[in-house]
Amino acid sequence: MATVMRPRSVRSQVSAEEWQARVDLACAHRLIADSGIRDLTYNHLSARVPGEPNRMLIKATDEMFDEVTASSLQKYDIETGAPVLGATKGLTGGGLIIHAGILGRKPEINAVFHTHSAANMAVSCHKCGLLPITQAAARFHNAIAYHKFGGYELEIKMRDRLIEDLGDHKAALLENHGALTVGRNVCEAFLIHHSLESACRAQIGALAGGLDNVKLTEPAVLDYAVQQLRQFGGGGARAAADWAACLRRAERLDPGFKE
Repeated sequence: MATVMRPRSVRSQVSAEEWQARVDLACAHRLIADSGIRDLTYNHLSARVPGEPNRMLIKATDEMFDEVTASSLQKYDIETGAPVLGATKGLTGGGLIIHAGILGRKPEINAVFHTHSAANMAVSCHKCGLLPITQAAARFHNAIAYHKFGGYELEIKMRDRLIEDLGDHKAALLENHGALTVGRNVCEAFLIHHSLESACRAQIGALAGGLDNVKLTEPAVLDYAVQQLRQFGGGGARAAADWAACLRRAERLDPGFKE
């Protein structure tokens, strides 16, 4: 009797570190979808593969965020966009221009999140930018970049200006477009994205009463708030606790994200 050869699982083909990165990235997709950010198959979250600095993980182009699993994530070469595992075609569009572009130019960054939510798109259109009116917004005092819309990110020539505008910041509003956050890992990019999205939603709500009716936080208070975050924010321990809670939340929603 002939032996039936079963296809190898993705988990069996990658390192334990890569598998954990896949689980974390799948978790982020599920939680962002659960927060109400669902732009069909568009938007992307990406992560550098641990131990393979020139490789990245990103969802398939035909998947919605709430369909992403650890195994369904595609693996690409950052420099060329060539498929490595899970994909048959090369990386294109925002995945190549924004995600591979940033990961390829910034070795200190290991995760890139780009979304179009109703709130962050709306604030990206405001001439005033992100207003210092909430605790969430205070986190971005002197720590957010703005990138002028110059057309869809579909051409390699668009990379340089985006990366230049981002600079050393970990959050940006792509004007008339959406939001971008980056981090040393998936956890950091997710938590920054969560704070930025919260600030944008609050701003949209506050402006319902008109800009003249909004109270801005004084610059000296913002400086002090940033100092407080540095001193009392909890750093890595606080972030780790938040991320552990996120993983538990994703588990409750659908444990299939880890498959």
